[in-house]
Amino acid sequence: MNKIEHIGIAVKNLEEANLTYQKILGISHYKTEKVESEGVLTSFFEVGESKIELLEATNPESAIARSILKRGEGIHHLAFGVADIKSEIERLKGEGFRLLNESPKKGADNKWVAFLHPKDGNGVLIELCQERDV
Repeated sequence: MNKIEHIGIAVKNLEEANLTYQKILGISHYKTEKVESEGVLTSFFEVGESKIELLEATNPESAIARSILKRGEGIHHLAFGVADIKSEIERLKGEGFRLLNESPKKGADNKWVAFLHPKDGNGVLIELCQERDV
């Protein structure tokens, strides 16, 4: 893993959260993207070499909606950039980690993503990210 790619924050209202983080960071978000497969609307802020990803549920059955219902707004996941997501998945499986998806899937911000079970990450949902070829 080569860096913290982003920190995902679950929010109830993306527009309000964008204004809050714009004030905190002193910059505007650079991108908003809907990820239909995850039932989420995302917004990204660049912070140095990492990003903040704000996530708002677009349907009540999405993982973000369930997370907010269970835990409230706040940090949802920690994402690490990797060079080869398939080999990282295999390496982590070999180390005994459980994956929520054993094959990479399309995520926001032009990434392939896979998630480790939060129980295996000390209660933190870990996301692996690899840039998709454009």
